[in-house]
Amino acid sequence: MLCERCHERPATVHVTKIINGVQTAYHLCEVCAKEQGDVFPNPFLMGSPFDFNKLLSGLLNMESSSGFAPVTTQVQTRCGTCGMTYNQFTQIGRFGCPDCYDAFSARLESLLRRIQNGLRHTGKVPGSAGERQQVARKLEQLRRELQQAVAQEQFERAAQLRDEIRKLEQGAQ
Repeated sequence: MLCERCHERPATVHVTKIINGVQTAYHLCEVCAKEQGDVFPNPFLMGSPFDFNKLLSGLLNMESSSGFAPVTTQVQTRCGTCGMTYNQFTQIGRFGCPDCYDAFSARLESLLRRIQNGLRHTGKVPGSAGERQQVARKLEQLRRELQQAVAQEQFERAAQLRDEIRKLEQGAQ
């Protein structure tokens, strides 16, 4: 299909507008679409104004907007390895090193809870592996509880958890 404006180049941009319930569609080449000016640029083309890091930065700065608790710390948290501050992270949208995750963990927890309703990303589990995955997650949870029970010297609870872990491990084999 050729561009409906210049009739020379192939149409690669397809625009549909709905104004007052009236739908109009037209097909333009990239050059004519840029000249038209009312078409949002493709974020995947080179030189695009879309920046994923700026989008992430906007999410990170949500805590300073209305509806969120104000930041009360005056001292800038700084990564001990690369020296990046949390403010620099919110401006750039990415960490300077892997240790930044630990350095900013307190601030990241509230952000992750807002974005994904929890601290742990669980993802999707394929139907065929669902049961095994559930057993593996249950075992992981029970082992954490066992460690906590032992640390708190709750030995009866620890024995119950140990037995439950053994049953699950035997059933998984």
